[in-house]
Amino acid sequence: MTMTFRQVLARPWMPADYGALQYTWLLSLGYLFWKFYYVRPGVAEAVLLALTIILFVPLYCASFWPRGWRVGVCVAATCLIGAAWAPWNPGAACFFIFACAMCARIHGTARAVGAMLAVIAAGAVVALLIPQMQMVFLLPILMAGMPVGLSCIMDARLRTSRTLLMRKQEEVEHMARIAERERISRDLHDLLGHSLSMIALKAELARKLARRDLAACEREIADIETNARQALAEVRAAVTGFRHSGLVQALASARASLLAADVILDERIERMDLAPAAEHVVALAVREAVTNIVRHAGASRCTLSLVQEQQDGQTHAVLRVLDDGKLRSTDGLQPGNGLAGMRERVAALGGRLSLQAGAGLALELHVPSGASA
Repeated sequence: MTMTFRQVLARPWMPADYGALQYTWLLSLGYLFWKFYYVRPGVAEAVLLALTIILFVPLYCASFWPRGWRVGVCVAATCLIGAAWAPWNPGAACFFIFACAMCARIHGTARAVGAMLAVIAAGAVVALLIPQMQMVFLLPILMAGMPVGLSCIMDARLRTSRTLLMRKQEEVEHMARIAERERISRDLHDLLGHSLSMIALKAELARKLARRDLAACEREIADIETNARQALAEVRAAVTGFRHSGLVQALASARASLLAADVILDERIERMDLAPAAEHVVALAVREAVTNIVRHAGASRCTLSLVQEQQDGQTHAVLRVLDDGKLRSTDGLQPGNGLAGMRERVAALGGRLSLQAGAGLALELHVPSGASA
């Protein structure tokens, strides 16, 4: 898939699941300056070294994105940079260590390990060509290259396994939702099909008896009423069984609680498909926020909105609850009020929760729509 130049610029330096730790490995480039502790650098060498680092940093970050032969290009380019600097700076061995780490992005464990060994062999060949500092250049590659490369390969395989497992879990959840919807449709069809057919037949019979036998017509109409009430009761019982204690019930409970407390509710709820874990967290947050308003805020108006927003290329469910109560500070909200548990649940799904005191209290919750527990 071809990306536009604007999309390339908007792309983050690294995939989000790698975290910020990968950036800290760039501090290893400081090994290039170890030489200057003994030898004063020339202007030309210092400028070339700075340009090399400026060139390598984007190459290092880009190595996290490509697959296939493009990974090999990144590995080869890094080795060439190290080989070019080897005769003048023994710290260039760090480039071969970076190349060993890049091999983790090669598909297949055997291929990745083979590429890592090839990088180490290339570093050994380069070391043989510079006899004056052979061991100084070769030892870091041998001592750090293989452990770093193997640890990165193992980490990449764990990430791949975790991604596949999450996809399988999402497929299982999706199939479970489909199966549940099919079960509900079958149950409702079996439940209402017979009752509605009977009501239709009795209504037709009552229409025919209306002019000939008024008493019989009234009996049929009474039967229609009885069957209709019975069908309604069965539907209510079935729906109660289908409905779990999720977001729909939490919103309904919130409306009832605010109405009982004489709090005017302004709500904006968008239809959205939330993963079960995300829906559970949002439902608990609605319940906790409304409970705090009813018990502690002394508010007369509450604004509640639940919308979907795009953040960092991911769809988030955003819950905002604002009241005009007398609580002007978050100091009185202790962990015992449930906010600590709410923060932990939100953080576990990769979301965030914020509270702001002003003209009342404003709660804002962001959670990925497809977040899994």
